[in-house]
Amino acid sequence: MARRSRWWGWGEDAAAGSLPIAALPLLRAELQVEGAVRGPVALEDVRVPSSALSESVLGRLRGVAAVRSDHGTRVVHAAGKGYADLVRLRAGEPEDVPDAVVTPGDAAGVAAVLEVCAAERIAVVPFGGGTSVVGGLTPVRDGFAGAISLDLSGLDQLVGVDARSLTATVQAGMQGPELERALGAGGYTLGHYPQSFEYVSIGGCVATRSAGQASTGMGRIDDLVVGLRCATPRGELGLAAMPASAAGPDLRELLVGSEGAFGVITEASLRIRPRPAAVRYEGWMVPSFVAGAEALRELEQAGAAPDVARLSDAEETRFSMIVSGALAGGRGDLVRRYLGARGVSGGCLAIVGWLDDPDAIAARRARAAAALRGVGGAGLGMSAGRSWQHGRYHGPYLRDHLLDRGVMVETLETATGWGKVFGLYDGVTRVLRETLGARGTPPIVWCHISHLYPTGCSLYFTFLARQERGAEIEQWAAAKRAACEAIIAHGATLTHHHAVGRDHAPYLPSEVGPLGIAALRAVKTELDPAGIMNPGKLLLQV
Repeated sequence: MARRSRWWGWGEDAAAGSLPIAALPLLRAELQVEGAVRGPVALEDVRVPSSALSESVLGRLRGVAAVRSDHGTRVVHAAGKGYADLVRLRAGEPEDVPDAVVTPGDAAGVAAVLEVCAAERIAVVPFGGGTSVVGGLTPVRDGFAGAISLDLSGLDQLVGVDARSLTATVQAGMQGPELERALGAGGYTLGHYPQSFEYVSIGGCVATRSAGQASTGMGRIDDLVVGLRCATPRGELGLAAMPASAAGPDLRELLVGSEGAFGVITEASLRIRPRPAAVRYEGWMVPSFVAGAEALRELEQAGAAPDVARLSDAEETRFSMIVSGALAGGRGDLVRRYLGARGVSGGCLAIVGWLDDPDAIAARRARAAAALRGVGGAGLGMSAGRSWQHGRYHGPYLRDHLLDRGVMVETLETATGWGKVFGLYDGVTRVLRETLGARGTPPIVWCHISHLYPTGCSLYFTFLARQERGAEIEQWAAAKRAACEAIIAHGATLTHHHAVGRDHAPYLPSEVGPLGIAALRAVKTELDPAGIMNPGKLLLQV
């Protein structure tokens, strides 16, 4: 928590940089944004109601964990980092604020906190890295005596490494960089690098079923989990690390992605691997989004895909090139001449990367290069790859700069089969343009593919529009609703790696069906009979 100084935005001031100068003309011309900077209110001006918890209840909680209820701590834990979260925080009007932030020191402390909260009917919102972008951290207190944020930063240790089995057991509050440093000391890596890597907790990754930027090669977090410990109001559900089992349905799968709605993941056992001897990232320009997707599909289905495989559509490529200055001046002229000589005009940027030993990288790279050249692609070399690597975690900071200038910036992600990719792509892009255009705020919409599977891939959309002053949340909700309905209509998943949270909960029945919802509710009733665990997330309250 101490590392995150920007309560109203992402990360730390020292890493934020500034909005690239090249972005301002684009915002003015295409979004009619004036460019005036409007920052957040002062922290002391954020509305924070008095705590609803009595001194008696606070005393019981202090008996089992550290408790803080000061203004700043409550604000930091009031929400995640989604667009709606930040709009409300920056205006000083969070949707709600926890009555206290409770930080246990171990799994026994977590269990003790849940016992107190179940007895007192206090809602519990587990808090790891605080990076949810789907409303997963906003307290919901309807029907409860109060609400707390259960901060897991006290559970921050690497418990142990089994070198022969290539597994590591990790406490849930340990953050991504700290785990990589601890594993790296022994020559290992988890290899899980979501865009939130710098701040995300391992328990949060597991609870939200996250995917990393190298998940095509390294696997999603659900591929890496082999064992779990979860504290529930009914007791601990402990699932030992197993390489495989036929002992009924896999309960690990029930907890991975459960978002704190059933209990609190306190520990995870994960597959690890030796640290790669070499890393190589490079850029390619392909003639079209369709051509690039076809090359990636062929590589994935042949078992030859890069570990990192990211393909931007033409609009994302254009924006990235303008903002980075890659096509400005003499350098831009050289790039255009180079691509023109290879028959690529305009086109789409692909970033491919490998984490392996040098000989394996050389062989795998040759396979990828042949596929990309086969669809008319031209290599841009390692400098483009290094540029992506350097900025791979910077996107949320750019969003903060755009918010300062009155720009709505939102992302949504989904996944579908290869045969449906372009119908889904066209459908979501169209409804976003129609919905926001009808409100007088025509957007810029772009998309990229970043995770490959033999059967399909992910699509990650970003859209920008001038904010409707005084109706920012209504504008966002209209676009979000239209996009979710389009995703459902095209038979795709509501979320590939951001989880359900509260934003997607109304649409979950469309994906899993009424019987699926009933089954999940039955599990929640058994593990959380008082309904105190992260109410309103994953499952709508009834």
